[in-house]
Amino acid sequence: MKTKQRVTGLGGIFFKARNSAKLGAWYQKHLGLPVQEWGGCSFEWRDAKKPKQKGSTVWSPFPADTKYFGPGKQGHMVNYRVANLKKVLALLKKERVWIDPKGIEKSEFGQFAWIKDGEGSRIELWQPPKRL
Repeated sequence: MKTKQRVTGLGGIFFKARNSAKLGAWYQKHLGLPVQEWGGCSFEWRDAKKPKQKGSTVWSPFPADTKYFGPGKQGHMVNYRVANLKKVLALLKKERVWIDPKGIEKSEFGQFAWIKDGEGSRIELWQPPKRL
């Protein structure tokens, strides 16, 4: 069965750390990651098909006790970029994929929603704002 592409790329990788600030400093010192004040970094790039269009992928350690990944012991969460979050969620709903009941969260950084994959891991879907 051929499915039309819904995800346009990786928006970010988030993971738990015993000491997120210390681990971020380690990555900055030893791997040269440009860790910013908020604790993570953003790798900027340009779209291959639309070179004028900029994008970014976020790398960010989170505190070990974060609730952002949902309940349970999930140690990481991948953020996938989508072009049309409402449309993707409607398709996933028809396919009986678990969707976080709080629905779409909107902010200056875009629109976010959360689903669970086939093994129950929480995934973040992100529709960037028009300016990114």
